[in-house]
Amino acid sequence: MSDDKQNPWVEVVRYVSLAAMLPLCGLAGYGVGYFLDRSFGTHFLSIVFVILGTIGGFIQLIHGLGRK
Repeated sequence: MSDDKQNPWVEVVRYVSLAAMLPLCGLAGYGVGYFLDRSFGTHFLSIVFVILGTIGGFIQLIHGLGRK
């Protein structure tokens, strides 16, 4: 029997990290977009990077749920 089956906290931490991944990816995308908007004087890059960060978060979420 592996250690993952014996310790339920390993599964709790795994699922909490998956739950936090999506909003953190969106927030990171917004941060990059905000920085680029300030640097280039634009107003749309933060929206683009929030969308890209959210898509990346969904991809990571799907990969994390499929992994065992």
